[in-house]
Amino acid sequence: MRIAVSSQNFKTVTGHAGKARRFIVFDASLPCDPAEVDRLDLPKGMAFHDFTGGAHPLDEMDVILSAGAGEGFVRKLAQRGVKVLVTGETDPRLAVLGFLQGSVKAAAPHEHDHGPEHGHRHAHRCCHGHSHSEVHSLCQEPGKGK
Repeated sequence: MRIAVSSQNFKTVTGHAGKARRFIVFDASLPCDPAEVDRLDLPKGMAFHDFTGGAHPLDEMDVILSAGAGEGFVRKLAQRGVKVLVTGETDPRLAVLGFLQGSVKAAAPHEHDHGPEHGHRHAHRCCHGHSHSEVHSLCQEPGKGK
């Protein structure tokens, strides 16, 4: 699983994902130890807000984490098969770990949470078929997940 984190300074999670041109890319094939594998520094005009269409480097991601994302960005990336989530975490690696452990909320609430009146949350799967709670337990139990 490839996860991109919007980071205009390559140090912290930043918002305005649709206008962002810098992303830190993590490989989360080991859910307890996601590794930074790339940094995207997109040229002007490649920020999704200004992008006019065609193939885009973010198409290769499974998930994008950001401190903020607008509805248009979320919708456009969903059409490309990329899930966008918003995190309050400022450390990029901890944001990825939070996503893998299920503590990051979807940018569009209806994607994950139907609210208290609906009575339940949907289970979403990541990390080679493990649910978020299974990944969390794998990372917490000694000898598992590594």
